[in-house]
This record gives sequence, structure tokens and C-alpha cells, in this order.
Amino acid sequence: MKVSLICFSMTGFLTASRLKEGLSEQGMEVSLFKKSKYLEDSVTVSTGEWAGSRFPVDDGIIFVGACGIAVRSIASYVASKKSDPAVLVIDECGKFVISLLSGHLGGANQLTETAAAILGAQPVVTTATDLHSRFAVDVFAKKNNCQIYNMKAAKEVSAAILAGEPVGFYSEFPWKGELPQGLMICDDQGRTPEGTLLSLGVSVTIHTDRNPFLSTVQVVPRTVTLGMGCRKDKDPEGVYEAAGNCISEAGIYRASIEKLTSISLKKNEPGLIGLGEKWNIPFVTYEEEELKNIQGEFTPSSFVKTITGVDNVCERSAVLGSSMGRLIRKKYGQNGVTTALAVRNWEVHFE
Repeated sequence: MKVSLICFSMTGFLTASRLKEGLSEQGMEVSLFKKSKYLEDSVTVSTGEWAGSRFPVDDGIIFVGACGIAVRSIASYVASKKSDPAVLVIDECGKFVISLLSGHLGGANQLTETAAAILGAQPVVTTATDLHSRFAVDVFAKKNNCQIYNMKAAKEVSAAILAGEPVGFYSEFPWKGELPQGLMICDDQGRTPEGTLLSLGVSVTIHTDRNPFLSTVQVVPRTVTLGMGCRKDKDPEGVYEAAGNCISEAGIYRASIEKLTSISLKKNEPGLIGLGEKWNIPFVTYEEEELKNIQGEFTPSSFVKTITGVDNVCERSAVLGSSMGRLIRKKYGQNGVTTALAVRNWEVHFE
């Protein structure tokens, strides 16, 4: 986690220095800034400008000073709970640590607890689900490394749980742990085992059409590997188009793709390298022998075997990349590009 601290007095500097040391010991990348004419190396821009420069690059921003300074500094940069960094405020004496912004998805609440423990301070968390120890879908998604779709429904879920109303839970993946209070297991039609049809719920899925409830929060895990092969020096736009068509026709979210794979012969292929960068996923290649040793039924091609030594690159590399997972889309060829999809074995975890 990348965190920036800013303080405004010598007392605040001493508190911020203690916190920086403690957070660094926990493996975080921490920078400490000062904004005062009485402190050396003070930042020269306004606190608002400083905050604007940190918003796009930091996971967490901590103001050691008054809440008003923090609120006015970040106001024009607040955009979305899915993208905003965690923002905390700590009084200069280190007595209170306040979770100000992005408590769940941004991790501010958790960072607040961590900072308070380091300083021996009182954590101040105001999100209702935390105060009542109830299920929060955004916290659940973050802990399971998932993306949320339909934030409006996510708010409805929290409100319903706090009001004691039933909320459905469907998952196309197995799950472990105790189902949180307020959630009821449902099938892919939104029905409970007793046959009650629920209108609001959570769906853990990689598929865009898996909406069991009238109002569905889709929680999407990164579990899918995209295996690809292509002609030598295939134009990047053609590779991007084939990849996009693949996931669209499979009916899955792009956010579910965690890895791009191919054979080592293609490790310098511009289109594949570019796709990995464009989608912000690792591009992993495997040696011929590694792919040959994969067991299973694959779509053979004598032409591909002549070129690469392997009868199928996209399917075999997708399965290997998914830790011997299951093919969910077999080989499909389009304008000199082949694609396949495999999903790894994965479980939902409730604490």
C-alpha cells in the first residue's frame, strides 16, 4: 500500500513520524510531507494542490491536523468510492484516527484501525455496517479480490441488511465460512430453498447476464485466463479486437481476466505485449514442453504444430495459466488470432 502523510506543525510532525515508522514496518510505502513555514522542506504548493497530486498515485492519504483542512483540500478531487484513495485524519497529538473517505473499497477503515493501533489512538469509523457488525458487500468484494458492478444495488443491500430485510446470495463458485447475518442462499433464479423469490441480492459471478434478482449486485472475481496465439507480427489492433470479441461472446466481464498466456515463441509479439499492458494484466508464456505435458482434450491443429511444435497454443496455455482450471471457451480463430478461456478453481470466503 502506498501512503502519503502530511503534517502542519512540529507536534504533528512527531506524530506523523511515529506513524510513518509503524506503517513502514508493516511493509507499506510511506512518504511524509510537511506544510508549515516553521518546518524545514515544507511543500511549496497549497495543500489542495498537494492533495490533487497524491489522489491519482496513492492508495492512502493521511492528514495529521484538522478535519477542515482535509475536507477543503480533497473536495474537488473526490470522484467515486470505486476509485478514490483512502483518506484519514489524525489530530496532531495522535489521540484520534478518523476514517474520512473510502472506508470500504479504498480500505480507509482498515487503515484507520492499523494507524490507531500504532499510535495507541482511538479509531473513529462511522460506516453503519461496521458500527453494527453487519455484512458490507464492498468489504466482502475487496477481501475476495473482486470487482463490484451496480453500486446503486450495493447501497440497497447495505440498507436492507441494516433494516433487517432479507438479501439473497447466489454464487457460481463454491464458498467457505459462515453465511453472514441477513443473507439467504438462493439459486440462479433468485429463489431460496423454500421457494421464496427475493428481489434484492448479491451474485458472485464472472458472467454479465447472471442477475438472479430484480436488483443485483454483481461481485466479479479475477479467475479467468485468456490464452492466445497469433500470426507473427500480427497487427496489435487485430489482437485487441479478437480478445474483446472473445470475452464478449463468452458473456464474461473483462474484469474477470487475471492473466494473458501464450507459448514462449510469442513472448516478443507486439500485439500480445500491448494487450497485457492495455488490460493491465500479466502476459505469461510457456515453453513448448510445458504445453505438451498438459493433459486434456484440446482442439488440434497440424498447422500450429508445424510452426510451434504444439498442436494447440491458446487452449493449452489457458489451462496451464489457470493452474489446471476448466476450459469455458474452446479455441476460436479470427483473422490470424486464436483465443480460448479457462477459469481456475476458486472459492468465496466468508470470515
